[in-house]
Amino acid sequence: MSTWTNINLPNSNSPMMEQLEFFHDHSMISLTIITILITYIMYNISINKLSNRFLLEGQDIEIIWTILPMFILLIIALPSLRLLYLMEESFEPSMSIKIIGHQWYWSYEYPNFKIEFDSFMLPMSESNLNNFRLLDVDNRLIIPFNINTRFLVTSADVIHAWSLPSLGLKIDAVPGRLNQLTSFINRPGIFFGQCSEICGSNHSFMPISLEITSTINFMNWLKTM
Repeated sequence: MSTWTNINLPNSNSPMMEQLEFFHDHSMISLTIITILITYIMYNISINKLSNRFLLEGQDIEIIWTILPMFILLIIALPSLRLLYLMEESFEPSMSIKIIGHQWYWSYEYPNFKIEFDSFMLPMSESNLNNFRLLDVDNRLIIPFNINTRFLVTSADVIHAWSLPSLGLKIDAVPGRLNQLTSFINRPGIFFGQCSEICGSNHSFMPISLEITSTINFMNWLKTM
């Protein structure tokens, strides 16, 4: 049965995703007001049998509906530009992770700890009731929370896109180019994403599984690698 959580944005796990949700709500309020106003005006004009020449030819009306959209675009554009700037800022990351897209799996490297591994989708024959179909992987990307993390993303073959909705992250993996994003993760948990660029026949079979844990657990995991 459908619930509101199926159509809403996922619960945010980073300050950037919170800001993106605020901007979404801000834009939707503006669009709702505009839609209601335009619908009301068109309804009144359509049922009015008497044409008012001052409404159809009035210079003041022309000025109003030319200048008013300009202010509406500024109300939406300025917060959008602020978010774009924040998403590009590095904020002195404490840890860097290199992500490489392949047909059709992801490779992860921890340059600070000289660790690297591949992450394939978990086959149906190896999954159980505790796994998520088409989302779980054999090797999860593990990151501690409450630290600034920089993601360096590229591709070994074609264009992919590394995307994690709960963190507000989506970045293209382009061959021969290194793109970067930073994130500050708020809370522990397991979060899923998928390749968001059509990259071939198995595009839908290269999921992303991110495990967020404490710093102590992260250091213990490093010792086992």
